[in-house]
Amino acid sequence: MSNIWKTKPLGAYEADMKKSELKRVLGKWSLTAIGIGAIIGGGIFVLTGTGAYYHAGPALALSFVVAGIACIFAALCYAEFAALLPVEGSAYAYAYGTVGEVFAWLIGWGLVLEYAMGSMTVAVSWSGYFNKFLKIINIELPYYLTNDFSTAKQYAVSHGLTEPSFAFNLPAFIIVLIVTSILVKGTKEAAGANNMIVILKTSVVVFVIVVGALFINMDNLTPFIPDEKMILQSDGKMGAAYGFNGIIAGAAAVFFAYIGFDAVSTQAAEAKNPRKDIPFAIITSLLVCTVLYILMSLVLTGMMNYKDFGTVPDALTAPVAVAFEKATGMDWAVILITVAATIGLISVLLVMMLGQSRIFLGMAKDGLLPGMFKEIHPVRKTPYKNTILLGIIVATVAALTPISTLVHMCSFGTLFAFTMVCFAVWLLRIRKPELKRGFKTPMLPVVASSGILINIYLIINLEASAIYMAIGWLALGLLIYFLYGRRNSVLNKGGYDEFMEK
Repeated sequence: MSNIWKTKPLGAYEADMKKSELKRVLGKWSLTAIGIGAIIGGGIFVLTGTGAYYHAGPALALSFVVAGIACIFAALCYAEFAALLPVEGSAYAYAYGTVGEVFAWLIGWGLVLEYAMGSMTVAVSWSGYFNKFLKIINIELPYYLTNDFSTAKQYAVSHGLTEPSFAFNLPAFIIVLIVTSILVKGTKEAAGANNMIVILKTSVVVFVIVVGALFINMDNLTPFIPDEKMILQSDGKMGAAYGFNGIIAGAAAVFFAYIGFDAVSTQAAEAKNPRKDIPFAIITSLLVCTVLYILMSLVLTGMMNYKDFGTVPDALTAPVAVAFEKATGMDWAVILITVAATIGLISVLLVMMLGQSRIFLGMAKDGLLPGMFKEIHPVRKTPYKNTILLGIIVATVAALTPISTLVHMCSFGTLFAFTMVCFAVWLLRIRKPELKRGFKTPMLPVVASSGILINIYLIINLEASAIYMAIGWLALGLLIYFLYGRRNSVLNKGGYDEFMEK
């Protein structure tokens, strides 16, 4: 069993970088746009409504502050690792070089959960905004072609319709396949499309903040921290909301919105100057988006009372558009916001699927996953088989499954990975202080320990059902590791012996 604790030698990472077939086409601003593209999306366009109504009320801004602080600690640790090990694989690669193979596998498996469930959630969210846009132009698709079977059945019952014998979220399915085709075509093309979308949706977010601030009703922000009470939650059960605990629960729930900077680190093998550009992009994208999240949550809960998000139609699924419409009456602006959200969520989906394919690529190179996951297209220079398979799985599950509660599972995977990164960078600083680091985390003992404690605390405050499902996922991952990964590991087969210290 001792070989499961072996670490991949750092010399092997250097060799991987030199022989990588991926094109280095991403500069620091393209990498920053990738981070912003993943962060600005579901969090602002969807989670602001649910976070305010079910958890924190106007104090949702404080939830984003708490989540942002936890992310900053993790981001600083990520930045040091990314400068030291600029390879695809993100937290998985970092743990493999420091803590050991079994921990690396668990983190990689957790990231698969994070990115897969995140992609599905975004695809379904996109479908909701797309259908709202179609209604604006007087086009309405049948409800059984815009929802999964369970949701369609509930819709039919609530509207007195005949229950469907079939349901399939066609828009969600199609958008995933479109994004998959873009990713197969090439990273440069995907980054170019992402840059344009990021400019559009960030401009709209700034517009909402600036114009919406003129329509804030201070009565909606009073009391800023509502007294704690029991309310009916999204799962149909009564649960505590508001107060201090509501702020923390809100931070845990919206943490899913911050995974974009993790996606930046997965692109290290395609960065022009990864040792400098990756740390810059990680920290810059996180700081920019944290400020935008805080301002947006203040504006939204100022324009519309947090209690109304649970009673006004579409307020929980399209909170930005509904709040702006209710407060300003600007129909043209509502159309603009809906279009921006519809287009903007595409870039979130693009970045999440891009990140997941690179994590699979890194794990396959180490022999922990089958070889097909590491095959690179001879012309496009992308892991095309890997990307196509993931696209088919994400598209199918998104079209057939109600996944709103799985946001918490995404947060679990993210928080778990962040905790391990904070631990691993600290451990490596102790074990190998002589290594040349392009970026060093300031006050590492304080930053790392704070990151570990806050992330664990937020995990504890996730929904219990999500914690149990995520633990089950990790248990399944361990089973796969011992049945396949451990036996086929390049490290355990002696493939990296030439890089071992003598």
